[in-house]
Amino acid sequence: MRAGTVSGAARLLHISQPAVSKVLQHAEAQLGLTLFERVAGKFHPTPEARRLFAEVDKLHAELMSIRRLAVNLKSGPQQRVRLSVTPALGATVVPLAVARWSRSFASGHCELATHHTRELVQALILSELDLGLTLQDPQHPGVHAEVLTRAPMMALLPARGAALRARTAVRLESLPRHLIGLSPQDPLGLRLTAECEALGLSLQPQVSVQTYQLARQLAEAGVGTAIVDPFTAAQADRGRVAVRPVEPLITVPLVLLTPVAAPLSQPARRLVQELRQSASVCLHEAGIAEVAEPGSAAERRARTR
Repeated sequence: MRAGTVSGAARLLHISQPAVSKVLQHAEAQLGLTLFERVAGKFHPTPEARRLFAEVDKLHAELMSIRRLAVNLKSGPQQRVRLSVTPALGATVVPLAVARWSRSFASGHCELATHHTRELVQALILSELDLGLTLQDPQHPGVHAEVLTRAPMMALLPARGAALRARTAVRLESLPRHLIGLSPQDPLGLRLTAECEALGLSLQPQVSVQTYQLARQLAEAGVGTAIVDPFTAAQADRGRVAVRPVEPLITVPLVLLTPVAAPLSQPARRLVQELRQSASVCLHEAGIAEVAEPGSAAERRARTR
């Protein structure tokens, strides 16, 4: 199906052309179906072959995942640490942590990447990563989630909003009309929406974005007010925006993800320590307070239920 010819299939499989023909004939005999019509020396897949191929292709992808997992397991523990983080954390928490880690393990090697949380979970299950860092707990049975710290979601207010800027916090009820909204599929966007619904509010964003960094940049450009995670807020240009926590408090966890059944190496454990410390430094330098427990109205209501 993929090669288009018997000779092409033979090259892909590294076997002889007669061997491919023999296997194909055997498959058709077992199935009791004709898989290819031979017309003028060329093979044309039958409708039955196309239906079967759709399912076989899924199985092939799963077998490739098993092969990748086996290769990664065979490589064994090394001084290498493979870390992937969500994009919002790549420019804030990670650089300082890796800089300090590299001084402790001069002979070590750290592989860095950015993925969304769903991709992080899949890579951890396949042993393609040692550590993942995200802003949500995926609650997946194949990974262990540990909260390194928590901090509140923050409002980025354009500098021209002097009245709002003078306040120590911004209540959701008093948010300006020109709001930069997060994607409805975004986990923090969902939490913000749930909090507003718990308070009987309905936000009507003028602009919606998919990344926290873009929300911050739009707020700095004066487009409107953005509600973002604390680590993105720590990067904000204080000359262009005022950074204030929102009320009621909506906490955001910094979550470390690791494979359930794979103990961390010494270099990986040290990197976890540096990530925890780097997160605290990032928040402290930006004047953003860490919090001990979740505290939004929606979260309290959910716990009460």
